[in-house]
Amino acid sequence: MSGTTLVTGATGFAGGHLLDRLADRAPVVAWYRPDGREPDPDRHIDWRPVDLLDPVAVAEGLLDAAPSWVFHIAGAPQVDTSWRSVVPHLRTNVLGTHHLLEAVKMAGRPCRVLVVSSAQVYQPSDDPIAEHAPLVPANPYGLSKLAQDRLAARAAGEEGLDVVIARPFNHAGPRQSKAFAVSSFARQIARIEAGLAPPEIRVGNLDARRDLTDVRDVVEAYDSLMSDAPGGRPYNICSGRAWRMGDLLDELTHLSTVRVSVIVDHERLRPRDVPVLQGDATRIRSELGWTPRTPVEQTLADTLEWWRAEIRQGRDA
Repeated sequence: MSGTTLVTGATGFAGGHLLDRLADRAPVVAWYRPDGREPDPDRHIDWRPVDLLDPVAVAEGLLDAAPSWVFHIAGAPQVDTSWRSVVPHLRTNVLGTHHLLEAVKMAGRPCRVLVVSSAQVYQPSDDPIAEHAPLVPANPYGLSKLAQDRLAARAAGEEGLDVVIARPFNHAGPRQSKAFAVSSFARQIARIEAGLAPPEIRVGNLDARRDLTDVRDVVEAYDSLMSDAPGGRPYNICSGRAWRMGDLLDELTHLSTVRVSVIVDHERLRPRDVPVLQGDATRIRSELGWTPRTPVEQTLADTLEWWRAEIRQGRDA
């Protein structure tokens, strides 16, 4: 990969892991939201504050960076909060993507863009979901990602931009926000072990089944798509196996140094929760040779150990 690489959403969960992967490549320009999480000063990266909702700032920032490659990872990432904040999700995921693609088009120079959509664009199904499945989102987050997905497809098909579409299913790992189930479980266990909370874990729907992939494998897939995928073609990024959330919790409690009890917290239940979300990874495996390599047990152990370290350092965010 030659030329400048631009990463949007660089201070986020997947963005940070992608920067780890790109660390040996130069130059890398990393965008972050001006009023969002501050970048890590220890990373020797060209950090730039750019508001994706400001079309002028996006256009100027893109011209200044002059990237050959753009990993567009920025976005509002949570399904549960989308029910309470439909408009912000639409603005961030749709307008932000529109402004970026318009800036790439207006720049008029060769530039490949990876747009990270979501498996939430699909109609729920009890069977593994392939890329040709109906695009019928079951929640406002999925609707915002579908609009983003279609913008990317239109840019590739009608405007001639070199755009690749990634549709990741659930992913987890170290540095994930406590707002997500696996990270929440691990954080609660780490707090209990440190004597900061009673031996009770509060959970939502443990019967939901989710296709889960380690975030480090996911960003490897992003890299593979950027290098080898044909423009305009969507690719699922998934393990092909749906884990019951209760089983993931059981594995984490087995790793705990203390005994805990589990309490269902109705505040953590979604208005409408998809029972099963499982992907079909045939396309990315057969066409690009990508397959996840990290066992889920390792993902869980690494996530718990990261939270233990955060709490020891007083960074219980």
